[in-house]
Amino acid sequence: MTQRYVTTPSGKKLVTVIPGDGIGPECVNAARKIIEATGAPIEWEERHAGESVFKQGIASGVPQDTIESVGKSRVVLKGPLGTPVGYGEKSANVTLRKLFETYGNLRPVRELPGVPTPYSGRGVDLIVVRENVEDLYAGIEHMQTPGVAQCLKVISRKGCEKIVRLAFEVARAEGRKSVACATKSNIMKMTEGTLKRTFEAVAPEYPDIESWHIIIDNCAHQLVKKPEQFDVIVTTNMNGDIISDLTSALVGGLGFAPSANIGSEVAIFEAVHGSAPKYAGKNNINPTAVIGSAVMMLRHIDEFDAASSIENALVATLEEGKTRTRDVVGDEKGAPTTVYTDEIIKNLGRKPKAWKVREYKQIELPQVTREPDFVKVGKRRVAGLDVFIESNRTAVEIGEDISRIVEGTPVYLKMIASRGTKVWEPTGAITDTVDAWYARLMLRDAAGDLTDAQAFDVLQRIAANHRWAHVEKLQEFDGDPGYTKAQGED
Repeated sequence: MTQRYVTTPSGKKLVTVIPGDGIGPECVNAARKIIEATGAPIEWEERHAGESVFKQGIASGVPQDTIESVGKSRVVLKGPLGTPVGYGEKSANVTLRKLFETYGNLRPVRELPGVPTPYSGRGVDLIVVRENVEDLYAGIEHMQTPGVAQCLKVISRKGCEKIVRLAFEVARAEGRKSVACATKSNIMKMTEGTLKRTFEAVAPEYPDIESWHIIIDNCAHQLVKKPEQFDVIVTTNMNGDIISDLTSALVGGLGFAPSANIGSEVAIFEAVHGSAPKYAGKNNINPTAVIGSAVMMLRHIDEFDAASSIENALVATLEEGKTRTRDVVGDEKGAPTTVYTDEIIKNLGRKPKAWKVREYKQIELPQVTREPDFVKVGKRRVAGLDVFIESNRTAVEIGEDISRIVEGTPVYLKMIASRGTKVWEPTGAITDTVDAWYARLMLRDAAGDLTDAQAFDVLQRIAANHRWAHVEKLQEFDGDPGYTKAQGED
């Protein structure tokens, strides 16, 4: 098993600290000060990423010395990073997650004393385990035509295996009783369905944990209606991004929402709130989310006593109610960040009266093969092609023309679709269309296998009359179709 942290010659545990942008340095400094007050053996290596780095002309927002430090320490405590508009490329947050394959995002929320919400007294205590590198957030986008954009939703069986196993291991490590898998597999049967099928295949290996599936929109509904029914929720990247922000609102907002980005090699701990530049330097920001993230970090590196000490002191401070930040009591009455931090330090060694720190064990990280071909099949065939074209002609005109073009070839035109709905041959439905279409071409020989040479020939024939954007092979794996039907397709 990969070592979770690096010990320095002085016997301390090395942590890369990235202060971040806006309010980031204030929040991170508060967390560092509290950790140091516990005596936990941490050696900090400060590095930078985000807005200040974008301004240096580094398009990724992550300089090489930061990458090297993270690769060396394997553990990161990070403040929020700004993503400027108009320069730079992808978010530096996302870049760090992808560079170090931190595939699992853990977002715990728990009702806290002294933080009134509409759900106070309900006992909200759950964790969202979100896949962190795939899905629509892979960021693979194209303009099919000048007015039609697409984003590829990439879901792998390997990625699902890792996140599902992580969710069950988190449940075990935290003494939780159930894991719910939230997907939109009723609509996206192949992508979201892959997570559901993986979950159902893995769950029997964890007989001590109750498992159940829920459609993601019902999950959101139930989180608002009865959040206390959930313990662990595992879900895909964008779904997790959305519902984890929802869950943080149940307990007081993003100021109380810590997170961990967990990978097999590296772990990055950060609050989920933004850099809030308008509050930077005013000493009135709530650092609780970063402090909570630091507590998660301490547990990751086997500093359980320090983690529990900080969590108890934090909750005792909130329970007392005399030192609360601006976001809880309002702009005029909120305690300064530094005062709030000092009060937590003063309470180290104390425990709250009515709130108990959960018993934690180390999370057993899933051991999943690194082989690229995670799923192996015995038999495969190409049953046809979907050719995506750009045209301002009608569906009937396009359908009749492509039918004529493919005469005498191994394929026939089964249908034309626009935005996922069959529009040729006409179905009688009233469907508005755009200039991005796809023509579904199927082999005349239902048992045949379309060769690349045949596919190229067909594509060249179509290209003589139509502008094409891309092509997808219609593949079958062990007899199962690897493609879905359009709405209205028989």
